Amino acid sequence: MGTKTSSGSSTAEMNVVMINRVFEMPSSQVWEALTNPEMFKKWWGPNGFTCPYSEMDARVGGKYLNCMRSAEGKDFWSAGEVREMIPGKRLVITDSFSDEKGNKVPAADYGMPGDWPEECIVTFELEEADGATKMKLIHDGIPAEMHDECRQGWSESLDKLERNAR
Repeated sequence: MGTKTSSGSSTAEMNVVMINRVFEMPSSQVWEALTNPEMFKKWWGPNGFTCPYSEMDARVGGKYLNCMRSAEGKDFWSAGEVREMIPGKRLVITDSFSDEKGNKVPAADYGMPGDWPEECIVTFELEEADGATKMKLIHDGIPAEMHDECRQGWSESLDKLERNAR
């Protein structure tokens, strides 16, 4: 039996998405893509999605608000806070479904199945070597039934980062 999270679900019901990726660009470019709203809008969202709105106060305690728009025009808002930040190396943020003002809303409001926590934690770790950047992404708090979709969404978004962050 797992321990209870703040949402009342057990950790046994949760899942972690972990992706390791190498970008053929310096870590400063990858960092900029993660923390600069204008760069973020160029890559955020899986295939068929755009990011028409992004704001981020890139400092510990700073807030962010992003909108991901489907090809059909449906907006999916997310908001959170920077928990840890080592510029160019490590970024840890909370991640919650939200409305357009940044107020947290249940994942079910967006038709997402599963027992989502109020906040997920997303960690980006960057390591530069020979002009390339290794990224380790950890998205903690994903319901098991959304694991594959989340992994695919992140992979497609990171493909766009690779193409558009130059």
